[in-house]
Amino acid sequence: MKVTLEYGKGFMDVNLPDENTDVFIAGETVLDPPLLKDVYEETKKSIQNPIGVKPISEQVGPGSKVVIVFPDRVKGGFQDDSHRKTSIPIIIDECLKAGVDKKDIKLICSNGLHRKNKPEEIKSLLGEKIFNEYNPLGQIVNHDSEDHDNMIDLGFEEEFHSHVIMNKEVFDADLAVMIGHALGNPYGGYSGGYKHCATGITNWQCISAHHTPEVMHRPDFVPVSGHSLMRKKFDAIGKHMEKSMGKKFFTCDAVLDSYQRQIAVFTGDSELIQPLSWEVADKRTYLKWAEKKYDVLVFGMPVMFHYGNGMGTNPILIMQAIAANITRHKRIMNENAVIICASICDGFFHDEEFPAYREIYNLFQTEGNNILPNVEKYAEKLATNEEYIRKYQNEHGYHPYHGFSMISCAHIAEMQTSAIYIVGAKEPGYARGMGMKTRATVEEALKDAEKYVGKKPNILALPKTYTTAGVHLCMKDD
Repeated sequence: MKVTLEYGKGFMDVNLPDENTDVFIAGETVLDPPLLKDVYEETKKSIQNPIGVKPISEQVGPGSKVVIVFPDRVKGGFQDDSHRKTSIPIIIDECLKAGVDKKDIKLICSNGLHRKNKPEEIKSLLGEKIFNEYNPLGQIVNHDSEDHDNMIDLGFEEEFHSHVIMNKEVFDADLAVMIGHALGNPYGGYSGGYKHCATGITNWQCISAHHTPEVMHRPDFVPVSGHSLMRKKFDAIGKHMEKSMGKKFFTCDAVLDSYQRQIAVFTGDSELIQPLSWEVADKRTYLKWAEKKYDVLVFGMPVMFHYGNGMGTNPILIMQAIAANITRHKRIMNENAVIICASICDGFFHDEEFPAYREIYNLFQTEGNNILPNVEKYAEKLATNEEYIRKYQNEHGYHPYHGFSMISCAHIAEMQTSAIYIVGAKEPGYARGMGMKTRATVEEALKDAEKYVGKKPNILALPKTYTTAGVHLCMKDD
């Protein structure tokens, strides 16, 4: 059986045995639920009839300050009728009709610890009309988690004692709108809802309450679900923000399909709309498909996906992306499962976008760092490094703490598999430096994997695994 995998900036054709290989492609093997028939009208109806909060017209008026928080380029689509491009103009129109002055509306990209989005990227997210109207006067900005004058310390939430520090402009707004996506995510089940504010408008100290080994290496994190400690912490942080602000977020979340198109839209109180959006999203995301468990998962990795250019070559991010796939698919994997991933792995860290990653990788190669969680002890030192912070604030670099959250995820791949093979690496030493094995081809890796899984393992091939929105595969009787 010939299967085409993502690889570098192109593809790799591999031959897998017909008799024991199955193929799954998100959105194709199992079709997504139907799309909204009229995206604009359904979104407008949802916004004008919010669940659990008052309509915009009853929350604001002349003199009111409005902040609209929208996700960065990592998720959500760029098409003309994407959720951001559809919902934000409707919300702005509702504010203007209620008497809000145009100058009192601000749009904040919730990049969190991700790199700040460039102006042309912001334009691709919001569309030219909104960008051209609001950007010239400085009304569209990226969140800056290191701008201490624009952050407010809310103390510690009661349930888990997480330290909550958030964007001050969002805190001070009369109406704080969150535009989000209920899209399958290996971190806590779904994006959107309280995950949006708990990660997108906070800082590294707040994020270190949940993106850590203590949370991510618990048994409730794998396989992914909406009931993990991480998810509970997202909710507790978001609710603490609302309690401190004295108001609820006005949240507008779209349920998206494999190609970032809207299946449904829910607007209102995050606590109330999360379960409603998840109920719809579950039909696409938690797929009861597999009739047997698999010994080997085979997939490929492009150079550029979720976090940006270099994700498929940066060794920490390679292993993190593999771990995220395991988190999604653990329910259908045997205990001794093996991963075979095609990656160009050529030593391109993309130091401009991921400035701290090379140092984190090099730290792992030093004495005393035998497993990935050992590197966590350097987190605060690098997270407060002035040069890395300068690059985050001024040069579109990822925040230095981001690498530690990714390395925490990466260790899951080691915990949950017998072996991880990188095939087609140009500089295989980088993969081996993360504890992964290397072989020239998938066929060679399969041969070597026989010592873990036998001569006729059940193989699952996952083409397009990083070019479509992922699903969480389940057994048919799960």
